[in-house]
Amino acid sequence: NIICSIVFGDRFDYQDKKFLTLIDWIEENNKLQTSIQTQLYNFFPTVMDYLPGPHKALIKNIEKVDKFTTDIVVEHQKTLDPTCPRDFIDAFLNKMEQEKGNVHSKFTVETLSRTTLDLFLAGTGTTSITLRFAILILHKYPEIVGNGNSLKLFNRLWD
Repeated sequence: NIICSIVFGDRFDYQDKKFLTLIDWIEENNKLQTSIQTQLYNFFPTVMDYLPGPHKALIKNIEKVDKFTTDIVVEHQKTLDPTCPRDFIDAFLNKMEQEKGNVHSKFTVETLSRTTLDLFLAGTGTTSITLRFAILILHKYPEIVGNGNSLKLFNRLWD
């Protein structure tokens, strides 16, 4: 939700069905990325397009997440107040307006959608994985919790 507030300018209720569905797609993609078919898709996309496998579900999920972010960008375009940017998307839209006459500008709606998606996925992915590992480490070494000596934890990890 912190990433959402920075990128989208809004937090989602933790019971929001759209938000929970989005998190489910991301979680599923994290699992699908480890399959051999998905890894082969990275090297042989043309061949793998014709073969069934989990890489197909991963691609569909990415398209759904992309549509989610694109819909938010479209909504921001409709409600934009250039004098009061709410978030990253509004700042990007303001820059797009400044660069309107520049034919070589990289500030386009497509770039905005992709960058928004990248920021959201990178922020949620790295944060959730870091928190999971932290909880796993604290679970494995319960004697470290609460004694104020986190150095012991790091020493144990490197042994």
